[in-house]
Amino acid sequence: MLELSILGFLAETPLHGYELKERIRALSGHVRPVSDGALYPAINRLIASGRLDQHTEEGASAAPRRVLSLTPEGREDLLERLRHPKQTEITDQVRFNILLAFLRHLPDRQEQAAVLRRRLDFLETPTSFFYDDGAPVRAEEADDLFRQGMLRVARATGKAELEWLREALDVLGQPS
Repeated sequence: MLELSILGFLAETPLHGYELKERIRALSGHVRPVSDGALYPAINRLIASGRLDQHTEEGASAAPRRVLSLTPEGREDLLERLRHPKQTEITDQVRFNILLAFLRHLPDRQEQAAVLRRRLDFLETPTSFFYDDGAPVRAEEADDLFRQGMLRVARATGKAELEWLREALDVLGQPS
């Protein structure tokens, strides 16, 4: 997901490393913080593979800054990641939000809709955080206040997401 975030933000505008780190932190940092020890090796891998380009610009009142931009290969990699997300990018809420943040870069509305349909299918499958003899436990059946709260909040957010997904799929299904 770090590479997807890097490619996604650089598809919008060239950035230097610190700006890129701040945007990634704002997107998912409170849940999955990004360290320099993870970010800069990922950037270097993307540069080495030809998906990012870098050049140096003079800093305003500091040392020169390394500015990163997306190459055509990087843009195609981004589009492929958006077209064909891994299953965990569909089922994990934080990963799906990162995918969703950049899905607008996918130019084909049918391809965008296909990603949303995968999430919708996942959410429509009955599930729970807790099970009793293999059956999902509902909030009303939970044996303590805190599990009840957890299940009620999950149900409410799931309901809101299902509603939005259906609305978005209706919009994507209309002629543009």
